[in-house]
Amino acid sequence: MNPAEAERLLFGETLACEELRPAAFVPRADQPRPVLAASGEALLRALAVVEDGPRPEEPESGDHALPRIEAKLDLLTTLVAGLCRMDEDPARALRWSAKGASLVLDEAPASGASGLFRVRPADWLPSTLLLPATAIASAVEAPGTRVWLRFEALPAPLEAALERHLFRIHRRAVAESRRPRPTE
Repeated sequence: MNPAEAERLLFGETLACEELRPAAFVPRADQPRPVLAASGEALLRALAVVEDGPRPEEPESGDHALPRIEAKLDLLTTLVAGLCRMDEDPARALRWSAKGASLVLDEAPASGASGLFRVRPADWLPSTLLLPATAIASAVEAPGTRVWLRFEALPAPLEAALERHLFRIHRRAVAESRRPRPTE
């Protein structure tokens, strides 16, 4: 498959996000797919609860102690996550959707190679998301090789959680682009 076909397949008719994120493609691990799917879904669901904050249907209280405690916990989590980031993947420009990902690697896998796409889905959390993937195309690009990875068929709950996660990333990017910039 050529790179243009891979682009259409992975990003043509689905929400795709571009971001700088620690990510890698690693050879297939012996971990069974149901275990990967369950842990991936649990991670994305937990991120959704933390990042989405309180639901609109929850009553608003006049007590401001809870937001202060939450802010302190966020800070503590960020600090602990920073301490845990000893052997992390390098941050890479990444484009991904619920169908697959595209990133530049130092060493490209052979077309058709199976493995795991490993990405840290949140800056403040040292946990990684592992998704089974297959290399479907590559193209030499300085300083390495751009590789297109197609995710294997994901269980419906994991695919839905991944789509929601990518939508939150997209929503934040749109909000950031609309935010007024300070004038110098």
